Amino acid sequence: MNVLVLGGDGFCGWPTALHLSAGGHDVTIVDNFARRSADVELGAESLTPIRPLEERLDAWTALGGRAIGFRRIDVAKAYEALEAALRELAPDAIVHFAEQRAAPYSMKSPRHKRYTVDNNINATNNLLCAMVEAAPDAHLVHLGTMGVYGYGKAKGLRIPEGYVDATLRADGREASVEIVYPPDPGSIYHMTKTQDALLFAFYAKNDGLRITDLHQGVVWGTLTPETVADERLINRFDYDGDYGTVLNRFLMQAAIGHPLTIHGTGGQTRAFIHIRDTVRCIELAALSGPARGKRVRILNQMTETHRVRDLARMVSDMTGVPVRTMENPRKEAAENDLQVANDGLVRLGLKPTRLSEGLMGEVIDVARRYANRCDTAKVVATSRW
Repeated sequence: MNVLVLGGDGFCGWPTALHLSAGGHDVTIVDNFARRSADVELGAESLTPIRPLEERLDAWTALGGRAIGFRRIDVAKAYEALEAALRELAPDAIVHFAEQRAAPYSMKSPRHKRYTVDNNINATNNLLCAMVEAAPDAHLVHLGTMGVYGYGKAKGLRIPEGYVDATLRADGREASVEIVYPPDPGSIYHMTKTQDALLFAFYAKNDGLRITDLHQGVVWGTLTPETVADERLINRFDYDGDYGTVLNRFLMQAAIGHPLTIHGTGGQTRAFIHIRDTVRCIELAALSGPARGKRVRILNQMTETHRVRDLARMVSDMTGVPVRTMENPRKEAAENDLQVANDGLVRLGLKPTRLSEGLMGEVIDVARRYANRCDTAKVVATSRW
């Protein structure tokens, strides 16, 4: 399979590119290094040292991996270059990570809100337009988020994979319809993902594009079998209040002896997935796309759900580091339940990695190894909304 990985230099994109290459696929990364630029802006580098992309790619080839190509393209702005790349490379599948991925970052200021909307929605529409013109048979695999569903709306019910049967009532009449599960975004970032879903539905209906939208849970872990092969291949480990995901932040805090910071009651229930399962899910999805003319396939890419305070207690019990409760900077329910269907990817062959399998210790070991790179001033979340 010939695969284009947009945003292939990032936290999920890089290990995905390596995993696909290791699986025998021809891979080309497209990136504009926006995530590296955000590091400079925020003054918060990855805890792990990230080498220049050229050095990463050379290291992969030197270790015996298939050569991975690279095109520097801003997908949200350089439409002509993107369309030309699709014509030249003729991908079978396109993996779309080329969006600003952090909810706190998207809410930092008016500038960050506008950037997130401009980048994410334009990137997705440019890609879909270019596919219609230059790669109409390619399969688009988009990394979405569980956050499009919102939290707490379907108490006691499992959130389905995208679609629900509904009854419309108006003027004394009823009609049974199938609709996309009603979105309820909690940030500008999550809002852009709901807009992506509308774009996907339109282009699938109007132009017959083959699209899979993966609604992913919170990613934890940092290492995959490919990224541990050489330190030059190491993946990102974000720990700051904008880009660090909650469990990775707890594990990093434990590694340096910093109290585990819970916002509010810690009663927020979230879906989680290990980075190793993320890359497996991407490949499983890419290899099994819908036929042209079919509706968008929506899969929930998660393996388990936990309350934030329960995760903190689990890490505290492992390490002896205490828990500290802080004011919640977000506008969200203090407590929520979350039950999620993930049958689609399990049917495709996903064997979930659980928190109980000992990999939290692996993350702590990585954090301890690079603890000298941690800027403790960046640990506490400061973005508020």
